[in-house]
Amino acid sequence: MAIYHCSIKIIKRSQGRSAVAAAAYRSGQKLTNEWDGITHDYTKKGGVVHSEILLPAHAPSEYSNRSTLWNSVEKIEKSRNAQLAREIEIALPAELGRKDQITLVRAYVLNTFVASDMCADFSIHDKGDGNPHAHIMVTLRPLSESGEWGAKCRKEYDLDTRSQRIRLPSGGFKSHRVNTTDWNNPGKAEEWRAQWARYANAMLEFCNLPQRVDHRSYVRQGIEQIPSVHMGIAATQMELRGVPTEKGAVNRKIAAQNRLLKEIKARITRLYNWSKEQAAQPEQKQSIWEQLQQAQTAAQPTTRYGKVKALKESAALFNFLQENGVSSMQELHAKVTDMQTEYYGLRGKIAATARQIGQLNKMLSLWNQYADNKAFRQQLTALKPRAREKFQNAHSVELALYDAAAQYLNELKDGGEKITPKHWQAEAERLTTHNGELYQKMKAMRIGIQTVEKIRKTADELARSEKSRDRGRDYER
Repeated sequence: MAIYHCSIKIIKRSQGRSAVAAAAYRSGQKLTNEWDGITHDYTKKGGVVHSEILLPAHAPSEYSNRSTLWNSVEKIEKSRNAQLAREIEIALPAELGRKDQITLVRAYVLNTFVASDMCADFSIHDKGDGNPHAHIMVTLRPLSESGEWGAKCRKEYDLDTRSQRIRLPSGGFKSHRVNTTDWNNPGKAEEWRAQWARYANAMLEFCNLPQRVDHRSYVRQGIEQIPSVHMGIAATQMELRGVPTEKGAVNRKIAAQNRLLKEIKARITRLYNWSKEQAAQPEQKQSIWEQLQQAQTAAQPTTRYGKVKALKESAALFNFLQENGVSSMQELHAKVTDMQTEYYGLRGKIAATARQIGQLNKMLSLWNQYADNKAFRQQLTALKPRAREKFQNAHSVELALYDAAAQYLNELKDGGEKITPKHWQAEAERLTTHNGELYQKMKAMRIGIQTVEKIRKTADELARSEKSRDRGRDYER
C-alpha cells in the first residue's frame, strides 16, 4: 500500500560529508571532489533506476553535469563547517509504474524546488523489495540572473528609535544576519511535506488508484486510531518471507485493536440511529418487555433445545432492561446514548495512551540507535584525516544512524526532557498494561451491544408481523 514518508536533512561538511560524495552515492556514479581531491566511486551500487538534474532557467547549462554542479557548490563554500546541500527523501507509491513514478517526482521537484530557483538533482532507488524511494538534493545558495552563486545571508544593521545605527563599545555597529531566501523559514519544511502528499495523491487519482497518503499524523487528521510502527526494510523482508518479527507482531496486534474500535463504533452508531428513530415515534401502549414476551409467544419454538435457548435469551434481555431501568423506547435510546458516550470516552483514552506509548518507544529506539553506533563516531574522531574517508565509506550507515539519533536526543534535552531510558521503558510497560485494561473494557461493551441488537431484532420482527396481519385484514375486507 502507498505510505507517506518525507524526511528533510542538511548535508554538512562538519559531519565529514560532501555534496559530491552524496551525489555520487545517490546516482551510482564515480565523481571526484575537487575541494579535497577525493574520488567517490559508487558505480557498483545497485538499485539506482533513474537519475536526473533539473535547473532553473538562468542556471549555467554546464550545471546539468552532476560533477560540475556539485563541485561548484563545494568550491563556493570555504569554511570547514559549511552547509552544502539539502536532501529530501521521499517514499514512492509502489502501486505506480516506473514511468509514473518518474513523472511524479519530476513534477514535484520542478514545481516545488526548481520553481523557487534551486538547482535539483534527484535519483530513484528500487531494489525490488517493495520500498521504492527517491533522494532529492537541492542547492542552498541562490543563483543570480548571471548564473553566479549568491550569498545565503546578508548583514543588516540594528536601528534605534531615530532610525540610526547603534554603535557598540568596540566602535562597530550592532547588526544581525538575514537570510536572502525563505528556504530556511520555519514553516517551509512543512509546506514541502504537504506538497509531496498533494502531488502523490494527484498521481494516484490520475492512475485511478484508490490509495491516498497524508503528511499529517493521525492526531492532526482528527483520527483516533492507533498508528502502526514503522517496519523498516529488514523486518518487512522477513515478514514477506513468512518469518514473524517483533515489529510485525506489534502491528498485527494494533491492526486487531483498530478493527475492534471500528466494529464497536459501527454497531453502536446503527443502534443509536435506530433507537433515536423509535424514540421519536408516539409512545406505544406496550412496554419493551411486553413486546418481547409477545414476540417470544409468537415464535413458539417446538424443540426442547429451542425452548431452553429462548428462555435464556428472554432472561438475559429482562435482566438487561431491569438493571438499566429501561421500559420504553425513550429510555432505551437514553441507554444507547450512554453506551455511545462510554465508547468515545474509552476510544479517546486508548488513542491518547497509544500516542504516549509510541512516543516513549520512539525515544527508546533512538536511544538504542545512539548507544549502538556511538563507537563508530568515536573511532572516526580519533582517526587521522587521510584514514577518515575510508572509514566513512565503510561505516556510512552507522555514522548516519548515530548522527540522527544524537540530533534527536539533543532536541529532547533542549526541550527540557531528561534522558532516562530506564524510566521510559518502565513507563511504556505501565501504559501498555493500562491500554490492555482499556481494551478489555471496550470488549466488554460487546455484551450490552449484543443485547440491544437482539431487542432491535425482536422489535423489527414484531413490527413486520403486525404489518403482515394488517395487510391480511385489508385483503379480507
